[in-house]
Amino acid sequence: MKRRLYLQVYLAFLGILFLFGALVTIAWYFQAPGGRELLMFDSISAMAGEVLPRADEPVTELQSTLERLSKRFDADLAVHDADGRLLASVGEALPAPSPQRERSGWIRSRRSRGAAAFRLPDGRWLVARHVHPPAVHVLWLLVLLAGAIALGSYPLARRITRRLERLQSRVDELGAGDLSARVKIEGNDEVAALARSFNQAASQIERLVNAQRHMLASASHELRSPLARMRVAIELLGGGEERPDVRARISKDIQELDDLIEELLLASRLDALEKLERNEDVDLLAILAEEGARSAATVTGEPVSIQGDPRMLRRLIRNLLDNARRYAAGSPIEASVVPRGSGALLLIADRGDGVPAEERENIFKPFYRPQGMREGEDRGVGLGLALVRQIARRHEGDARCLPRGGGGTCFEVTLRTV
Repeated sequence: MKRRLYLQVYLAFLGILFLFGALVTIAWYFQAPGGRELLMFDSISAMAGEVLPRADEPVTELQSTLERLSKRFDADLAVHDADGRLLASVGEALPAPSPQRERSGWIRSRRSRGAAAFRLPDGRWLVARHVHPPAVHVLWLLVLLAGAIALGSYPLARRITRRLERLQSRVDELGAGDLSARVKIEGNDEVAALARSFNQAASQIERLVNAQRHMLASASHELRSPLARMRVAIELLGGGEERPDVRARISKDIQELDDLIEELLLASRLDALEKLERNEDVDLLAILAEEGARSAATVTGEPVSIQGDPRMLRRLIRNLLDNARRYAAGSPIEASVVPRGSGALLLIADRGDGVPAEERENIFKPFYRPQGMREGEDRGVGLGLALVRQIARRHEGDARCLPRGGGGTCFEVTLRTV
């Protein structure tokens, strides 16, 4: 279960209040009466000794006096002898002072509820308790204070952590690729300073990434001009009939460079796009059939129409078929498309050597080359599969590499209507 920060802060407030109330209660329970309080108790004891009948007078006289005093002061009263035996009482039963007690003061017990014991000059005890205590006891004041602080601290704790939650959501957006994610700065405290620092860092990252994209796109564009001139120069080069292998190798290298530049430009454009440039109905089976004929692949499936960019989807299919043709070791290539939910499922399968489990995710990384792959005839591992995944995700889908039963590889691409 996820522990929310605002609950931790709020519970910390409540814990502090509980501890404070417990300490105050303990201190009140065990504290000894102060000088002024002792003087007050002694004074009342002396006055009660003068008002109450003497110990040798009849108990009926004592009872009558207690009844008059009870009505006069609206209190429960009881008189005990020095050994704690009850002599007379009015109102609810009151606890007797403990035999070890020597001085007047409050009786601290569960039954006392605010009762006080007054030691009379002759050794007897007068126990008194007001029938209607003050409307607000000191402990109730503490409870009300704790409740007020608890109610007031919750919005404070929630306000602090809500800003942190918004900051976390913007961090997640930035991590997901939204370089425009920013946090609204509220207040002038440490959380606001953190939000300000995040905005500055996000702005710097956005500038750096945009500069890199611009440089990559500009460099890729500028490279096309010398490549075009090289191609024309080869065509105009005399004596080509004597070294046809050289002309063919140079032409192939130029074509590979041209393809690479085109993929770089597409990758850069996909990074910069917030939404698809074109969004129209696309018949996936028709595109798959056209590209499958070029790659000698067996195409099956059902007509599926989704909304998307037809040029990007054609590039996705072509890259998958070219990859299968390159690594299928001459085995047949099977391609199919079927409806799935609000989109489509595209499958490209072959019977080649397959992809090791630890490499199935790495092959979608730009310019990743598995260990042992040669630079010459095996060249081609670059941006092809990385573009496949980028295009699929631009269409609310994804691409993954799966093992095929009986040997080989199957690339599964999910596409959803954008």
